[in-house]
Amino acid sequence: MKIIFAGTPDFAVPALAALINAGHEVVMVLTQPDRPAGRGMKLKPSPVKVLAEQHGLRVFQPERLKEAEVQAQIQAVNADVMIVAAYGLIIPTPVLDMPKYGCYNIHASLLPRWRGAAPIHRAILAGDAVTGVTIMEVVPALDAGAMVSKGEVPIKETDTTQILHDALANLGAGLMVEAMQRLVVNGKLASEPQDESLVTYAHKLEKAEAAIDWQQSAREISRQIRAFNPFPVARTYLRGEVCRIWMATACSLDGDLMLAKAGAKAGEILEVHDGIVTACGEGFLRITELQAPGGKRLDAKTFVQGHHLKSCDTFSTREDAT
Repeated sequence: MKIIFAGTPDFAVPALAALINAGHEVVMVLTQPDRPAGRGMKLKPSPVKVLAEQHGLRVFQPERLKEAEVQAQIQAVNADVMIVAAYGLIIPTPVLDMPKYGCYNIHASLLPRWRGAAPIHRAILAGDAVTGVTIMEVVPALDAGAMVSKGEVPIKETDTTQILHDALANLGAGLMVEAMQRLVVNGKLASEPQDESLVTYAHKLEKAEAAIDWQQSAREISRQIRAFNPFPVARTYLRGEVCRIWMATACSLDGDLMLAKAGAKAGEILEVHDGIVTACGEGFLRITELQAPGGKRLDAKTFVQGHHLKSCDTFSTREDAT
């Protein structure tokens, strides 16, 4: 297949690598323009661009795909198919219509659940037991195309967005290679329309969502912390300063301690050992990785020693809380 590959972040890299290794001819790689990054704000190429240049592929980085001259360059490569993985730009209908066999996307959810910008985060936040990848036809409406294939991944109580991101990226790469093999053999891909009655939307994350409300249950707070790892990282206040929490799971206490701490207020620290056990609106949370302002991510034991944390210290929702 002569393929145009459209992708930008790390999520798209395994798919591009898999298509190259499968022997397809990638005639153009569309990726977003280099962006300023780091302390020096130097222009940094996307992960997809880095891989494409390592393989000597043609890279095209327009700001938009609406201009006629941009579309003319895409048309000129005469691609059989376009494959999209987290590209980040709107693809106009004239561009979608250019490839002989159409345009297919790797979406990180089990459609029609979690269309939109943050499907992995939303699946964790909602407490879903399973997520996955859908290979779908690209249409003008957001993530609304017919489904070609799916693969599932269970969500464990220790899974973060980063862990699932990596698993789904690799799963999507394999599914897309399989789909292209079928397309080569059959000249078309069978697809199934999405059930519109089952659609949910994974709205873009807001930074305000990262603030922990200790009145919530331990399970809800654990999901929030794991969903916002690695970004934007769930936050609370400890001794008047922001404290970022990277990893925590709901836990149970032994009978005597549970009775003794039944009246603990939400956010109160009950134990400080290998984990920091904290009371919540319902249940108890064991924090195992956290970060003080200007500091490094630390395991709980190291953090406790360095900050002289003790039982009866309290995490708070507001900076001025005591």
